[in-house]
Amino acid sequence: MTSLPGTIDAQARPGGRGASLALLAFAQLVISLDINIVFVALPEIGTGLGFTARTLQWVVGAYTVFAGGFLLLGGRAADLLGQRRMFVTALGLYALSSLAGGLAWAPWVIVAARAVQGIGCALLFPATLSLINRLFAEGPERNRALAVWGGAGASGLTLGSLLGGFLTGAFGWPSVFFVNVVLAGAALAAAFAVIPPDGAGRARRGFDLPGAATITAGATLLVYALVEGPDRGWTAPDVVTAAALAAILLLAFTVIEARTADPLMPTRLLRNGSLVAAMTITFLYMATFGALPYFLTVLFQTLRGFGAVETGLAFLVPSLAIAAGTQLGERLAARLTVRGTLCAGMVVGAVGTAAMLPGVTQAGSYLAIVPGLVVSGIGQGVTWTAMWIAAAAGVDHGEQGVASGMASTTLNVGNAVGLAILIAAANAGTSGLAGEPLRAAMTAGVRLAFLLAAGGILAGLAVALALPRRP
Repeated sequence: MTSLPGTIDAQARPGGRGASLALLAFAQLVISLDINIVFVALPEIGTGLGFTARTLQWVVGAYTVFAGGFLLLGGRAADLLGQRRMFVTALGLYALSSLAGGLAWAPWVIVAARAVQGIGCALLFPATLSLINRLFAEGPERNRALAVWGGAGASGLTLGSLLGGFLTGAFGWPSVFFVNVVLAGAALAAAFAVIPPDGAGRARRGFDLPGAATITAGATLLVYALVEGPDRGWTAPDVVTAAALAAILLLAFTVIEARTADPLMPTRLLRNGSLVAAMTITFLYMATFGALPYFLTVLFQTLRGFGAVETGLAFLVPSLAIAAGTQLGERLAARLTVRGTLCAGMVVGAVGTAAMLPGVTQAGSYLAIVPGLVVSGIGQGVTWTAMWIAAAAGVDHGEQGVASGMASTTLNVGNAVGLAILIAAANAGTSGLAGEPLRAAMTAGVRLAFLLAAGGILAGLAVALALPRRP
């Protein structure tokens, strides 16, 4: 018996779908692991390849810029070209670019490899999410699947920090890239046996090349401006140029989408209130919750003097709390509504983030912020699961990819915007300082960032309340 295009696969029996979910969760773990595993190895990468302090940031920035720019294209490609096909393609890009990164002999090689990794992420994330939404029926079944997927992502952040510290210390920085070759290669080999084939008929649909070109270029330039602005200054010629071109291209994209017969992003999706609310919430989530790891790293490494392995261990508590929160989010969504679950997650997360403030002092200890880390992490996990449930609600199976791409694009842009704003606020009082006055100002900056993040989380309640009350 074969399945119809756009329906849950008939051949994906419960046992088969369980294996598929395990692989999709593993792919999400690989994405999350890659974020922190490279971050921990940055100092050694800079020394080994001769980066300057300014150019080293592009080991992270290239990934962020290209991942953000290609997400919507990746989501639509999953719909039109096939979700398994894009899943496999993305894993192949991850494996090859990781191999190139580990073999890099010059700064430009590793930056280029990270850019291709970013494109791989932009193809993999929406393909993974849309496969979950295709294989699991909307409701409790999908909610449980999203909780497993989200928990794997949280675990990946912890493993990335721990593995990055261990591999860098034991085998050198190239090992943090080579490990991805093994992980992505294993997932790639398993995909053909575990993921059900794509339904027939997707490739015959038209592909909006002008829309794809304008949104990809516009989003890439926008993220570039947001990433570079805080460091180079918002009036730097390249930042201003990138922002202006991004605005022009994004405006052109809206005109193209309104006129084309087969748009990259069907405007009717914007009439789905649940999806629009979820897009806004993903933006706010990463602008607030998503910025916390940066400031926690500053607190742990710069102000507390933790090493790479100690920092990884310090992130173990919040990561486990987030993983627990994703499972709690699934249960709350079954008993309450998605609306109620989002509101609960945001309130708990904001309270936990604010609870860390008393422990952020020059003489404070790690244990002083642990209660806040736990409560904030649980709130983050609950919100994470619920916002992806909202993003998929009421979307046709054939458009789950582009819906995932839309929500993950606002996720990525929100992270860049939130970091830009919070870093600027935190660093406002540090200019010209050194020694103890600098440490005091940095501590005050971290406290201010936590406070602003907690306020921003509560602002998301207004958006969550716009969701329908129905179960």
